[in-house]
Amino acid sequence: MASEYLEHKLTLLPELPGCYLMKDINGKIIYVGKAKNLKNRVRSYFKSSHEGKTARLVSEIADFETIITSTDKEAFLLEITLIQKHRPYFNIKLKQGHSGYPYIKITNERDPQIKIVNTLLKDGAYYFGPYPNVYAAEETVNFLQKVYPLRRCNGFQNRPCLYYHMGQCLGACFKVVPKETYDRQIKHIKSFLNGNVGHAKQLLTKRMQAASEQMEYERAAEIRDLIKYIEITVEKQKIISTDNTPRDIFNYYMDKGWLSIQIFFIRQSRLMKREKRLFPIINSAEEEMVSFISQFYRQKNQILPKEILVPKSLPADVISSVVEDVPVRTPQRGQKRDLLEMAGKNAKLVLEEKFRLLELDESKTTGAMKELTDAMGIPAGHKIEAFDHSHIQGADLVSAMVVFVDGQPNKNLYRKYKLKTVDHADEAASTREVIRRRYTRLLKEHAEMPDLILMDGGTIQMNAVKDVLVNELDLHIPVGGMVKNDHHQTADLLFGNSDTPLHLDPKSQGFYLLQRIQDEVHRFAITFHRKVHAKNSLGSRLDSIAGVGPKTRNKLLRKFGSLKKISDASVDDIRALGISETVARTIKFSLSKIDEERRVTNYQDKKLGSV
Repeated sequence: MASEYLEHKLTLLPELPGCYLMKDINGKIIYVGKAKNLKNRVRSYFKSSHEGKTARLVSEIADFETIITSTDKEAFLLEITLIQKHRPYFNIKLKQGHSGYPYIKITNERDPQIKIVNTLLKDGAYYFGPYPNVYAAEETVNFLQKVYPLRRCNGFQNRPCLYYHMGQCLGACFKVVPKETYDRQIKHIKSFLNGNVGHAKQLLTKRMQAASEQMEYERAAEIRDLIKYIEITVEKQKIISTDNTPRDIFNYYMDKGWLSIQIFFIRQSRLMKREKRLFPIINSAEEEMVSFISQFYRQKNQILPKEILVPKSLPADVISSVVEDVPVRTPQRGQKRDLLEMAGKNAKLVLEEKFRLLELDESKTTGAMKELTDAMGIPAGHKIEAFDHSHIQGADLVSAMVVFVDGQPNKNLYRKYKLKTVDHADEAASTREVIRRRYTRLLKEHAEMPDLILMDGGTIQMNAVKDVLVNELDLHIPVGGMVKNDHHQTADLLFGNSDTPLHLDPKSQGFYLLQRIQDEVHRFAITFHRKVHAKNSLGSRLDSIAGVGPKTRNKLLRKFGSLKKISDASVDDIRALGISETVARTIKFSLSKIDEERRVTNYQDKKLGSV
């Protein structure tokens, strides 16, 4: 039986091909599978009865994630790569004896051969694959040995081998074959395996038609099958690249103040790894992406690739300058473009899943609230108030409060606070200010107090809240701290005087309610901060322009509303507000300089933790 959290995720699965990764309670990948239809396949684990090892697998699934692909073939090939990389316990147990999928290899030697192998070696040879259809790969190699022969015998033996007489060996068995001859054949083979099969298919089709006309139907059927095998084997694939260049691919999707990022790592001609990030942002998606990519390689200590691919909305030159001059490109067509688009589709899927999960959370009731209060050992209640702060390098410090009643958000009770605390790094001072303002007002209005207060943070914030409540206001309301892990995800709940978390069951309604509250207060604080920051930033930039005073600034803000719209306006549009031509031209010139400078300065270091 799936938990309520998994039940919600199951309803959001797409009816698309792709791979799914099952995880245990610790987030470890325990099984990787592929599906033509992710929705049907993944749901079958939880909606059908199982026995033996499959039943044990299902019992250990605490979460799952998906990677969508364009075709079932791509899903098949991606599954191979993911299993090889993660070596999930249940894949090994459920697929024992499976020797893997073969590659087509052109050997690196004086008289090269083309053959089928099961492993990749660093021996300088050319490898193509892996190929899920083993028989198709073998038939394709047989075809290539006939059309573009290399060496098929064991080497020099003073006489021509049988394959030479059949036209399937260049004659290394009895003579020295020029290297140029091998190089020419290898060039044809590589082109063929890279997908350039039009000429070969045309030739085979004519042979098939000729055999059919001569009523050689078995021969025609053999040629028909060979054409089919060639199509299966050399079909162009996005997951298995023919280019050995190590590259990272970044794409994103933004909606409702949240940014979803997908990073694909292409290594050894394969998609070796996928990472995803999801967080609320303050600036534009483009600005945040430049900053994220810059910090990604610094903070993660990643080995730099030979190439980085990004969508055209991002400034490739700026990113290249901050990532040690690694070439940053935007592919316009072909395989790279397809991979970039696939990363974007996955980013969108992750964010849409989050939003739809939040919508489904409306079904939560007092059960989740009771689980929380029971875990904390406090009387059952109905109302939770949660707080979070937001700023960028000390600028525009704000705080926000959300309210959950019986496990559901009540947005009519949300509140925003512009903080006056001078030192933005003093979390305790910021917390004291907002708590003092909130509960002093409730006392004056004789309003209802919450049953529980939650802070986005740890011991420092909790102690600051208790200090104000108990020592200043004589209020005794339970206070908890919502702690995140290194991936900015809800991890634990702090309560009482101990630094030891309560360790809620991640599958429980109580834990999921805590996660929803932390996500919601963070989102609300970020959204508020974006508006404050944008307004203050806009005003300050206008004030810095010679000839623009408070009256002129207000006229511009009322009429246009944003720097971009002012920048796009003509001199005559600005003069229509009663502004002189000289000042209007100065405004236009200054804003064009600001736009130019912003592209350079936006990638400077910013703490991702602040967003």
